[in-house]
Amino acid sequence: MEKFQIEGGYKLNGSIRISGAKNAALPILMSTLLVDGVSTISNVPHLNDVTTTLALLGTLGSSTTITDKLEVQIDATNIHSYKAPYDLVKTMRASILVLGPLLGRFGKADVSLPGGCAIGSRPVDLHLKGMQTLGAEIDVNDGYIRARTKDGLKGAKILMDTVSVGATENILMAAILAKGITTIENAAREPEVVDLAQCLIAMGANISGAGTDVITIQGVDKLQSASYKVQPDRIETGTYLVAAAITRGKVLLKDTNPELLEAVILKLRETGAEIKTGVDWIELDMKGNRPKAVSIKTAPYPGFPTDMQAQFTALNSIASGTSTIKENIFENRFMHINEMQRMGANISIDGNTAICVGVKTLKSAQVMATDLRASASLVLTGLVAEGSTIVDRIYHIDRGYDCIEEKLHALGAKLKRVS
Repeated sequence: MEKFQIEGGYKLNGSIRISGAKNAALPILMSTLLVDGVSTISNVPHLNDVTTTLALLGTLGSSTTITDKLEVQIDATNIHSYKAPYDLVKTMRASILVLGPLLGRFGKADVSLPGGCAIGSRPVDLHLKGMQTLGAEIDVNDGYIRARTKDGLKGAKILMDTVSVGATENILMAAILAKGITTIENAAREPEVVDLAQCLIAMGANISGAGTDVITIQGVDKLQSASYKVQPDRIETGTYLVAAAITRGKVLLKDTNPELLEAVILKLRETGAEIKTGVDWIELDMKGNRPKAVSIKTAPYPGFPTDMQAQFTALNSIASGTSTIKENIFENRFMHINEMQRMGANISIDGNTAICVGVKTLKSAQVMATDLRASASLVLTGLVAEGSTIVDRIYHIDRGYDCIEEKLHALGAKLKRVS
């Protein structure tokens, strides 16, 4: 199993380009199932989850071409299967997002219950209730969701019990070809939902309200071929900003969007970082200073993102002062803390709150990643720990970070992949 070996103590400095957003690219790729034709998607990151998604689409009958401009062309004209098998779905929770497009266009779908990161309970109930409200008959047996419609989906009013990005996206895609008007109340407002909606609009969908808590969809008869560029990855951006802050360095991140990161940038400024922004770039400079501790509370967008909690926990572990980190989204997302404690971090957990007393130095150790963002946080602690840190089970990080070694090398980090 591959690992990262990281030599700590090097200050990051330089510039890199940010890739397309994984959490936007996956639903956008799934949405191509709604088009009887060819969709061209650009700025798609090179990630294991993207490879899995393209393999899943291929299993259903889509054909994929990578152009010389590194665009992904997906032809969903000849879909011949409506089953998302366990061997593909087990590694990636986003696989459930084929449910809405398959139901919406073909009226049937068999989707294995999904896998993914072990960060707590993320039930599919909201997805299934939404499909049922649109008129689907749902049966869950032998680990598979079996969904059918007799006469196609019908527009409906859907009130989400809790805010869910994935359920919002799945219901949104299902409603595009439904007859009549669908409203999704208490919808997720995340930028990735907006990106999906804008892609669907480019394909001919009639959607209003994306980015607010009420999304309205007027069903259309069909979608047409379109080209769309995936937005920059705000979590990748935030991770490299924290990497610069934790190492007291200076970085320039290109091809990103600071408007998507207001909560993260605000907290980084509290650490003492000097941050400058432009339309598509962010520069962070710590001026060589040790960061100050900052307290955070995760919340749905536009609040502080849960996907940045582990990285800020790493930052707080070596920051000056005491901080509290409150995780309000997932109940099992502190597994990285045990590994940080092995490196000398002074962190205690009380329910969904971590109390962190910053220490001046961390010591290298062999640590194990438990999920995608936890793996990133352990790489960050390795960047500042004394000695050589080994991060095991890095297949997690390959699911969400495009060319992480090359980008960290470009900034002056010392790490390598070992077996």
